Amino acid sequence: MRRIIDNPVDVLMTSDLRVFSLCRIEGMAKISRVSWEDDSNLGDIGSYGNKKGQMIWPVQMILDSDENLIISDEALNRITVLSTQGDYINSWGQHGHLEGELDRPSGIALDPDNNLYVVDTMNHRIQKFTTEGEFLINWGRFGTHSGEFNMPWGIAVDEIGDVYVSDWRNDRVQKFSSNGKFIFSIGSSGTGKGEFRRPSGLAVDKHGDIYVADSENDRIQLFNQDGQYIEQFTGDASLSISGRAYLLANAKPLRLREMADIEPQRRLRGGPKSVRVDNQFRMFIPDYGSYRIQVYQKDAIPLSQSDIIETPRSPTLSVT
Repeated sequence: MRRIIDNPVDVLMTSDLRVFSLCRIEGMAKISRVSWEDDSNLGDIGSYGNKKGQMIWPVQMILDSDENLIISDEALNRITVLSTQGDYINSWGQHGHLEGELDRPSGIALDPDNNLYVVDTMNHRIQKFTTEGEFLINWGRFGTHSGEFNMPWGIAVDEIGDVYVSDWRNDRVQKFSSNGKFIFSIGSSGTGKGEFRRPSGLAVDKHGDIYVADSENDRIQLFNQDGQYIEQFTGDASLSISGRAYLLANAKPLRLREMADIEPQRRLRGGPKSVRVDNQFRMFIPDYGSYRIQVYQKDAIPLSQSDIIETPRSPTLSVT
């Protein structure tokens, strides 16, 4: 429904069940708001431009502890804070290469101490600030070795403060401690399971599972806390409430849908730029090329080590 959500690159849901979609195309940037039930268009906030509260090329959007919107903008090299009503609160950031300066900031995430990590993409590093913009630490440099980056993009922080970064042009995800110590990496270039073509946004849920938006492969990949590949999501969308109402009220689109092959319409298109997981283990995927958000519910049973046997040296599975 392009008239409601136009090329979404990120998404979040507030505690009062409003869904905010960060949308951008050339010459347009806005935040669309709809109710969780998808029966109420709550209007857009934000506008295109470089004045206070405006955006040119926003990348990601998160909520702070007061449920204000924190937005990164790679064109303006700044972080902007807006209320969920669209009121301007604060902004900071300066273009450059010194400590605390930014060159095309992309992914953002808060840690358990309410500090803000910013992916400083063209400086090939991660920087950590207070939410008011005071510089704390940074790490990383250009390269392909562990702890190095080539245009990093997305970032997520787990419950204990470890940091996950999608290393965009190196086609991998790297995990670090809160002070930047390398822990492990996931992935390589390709289209197979566990491989990436330009990974962008990522998320980590309370189970420790890692979700990665594998942008140019048009999918989300899921890994466990040890980096082992689990499964992929390529899209399985049905019609939303607003989409169904629109079709039933318009004879021509209804006929065109009746004539179409529905299968491709279910899939992710245009390269997902982000993936989000909330406290209810719902996964939100901004489906950039189809002007919609796909939502999935995780179905998992937590187990302890005593519930299963140790990993066998020669595993086999039989059913009798």
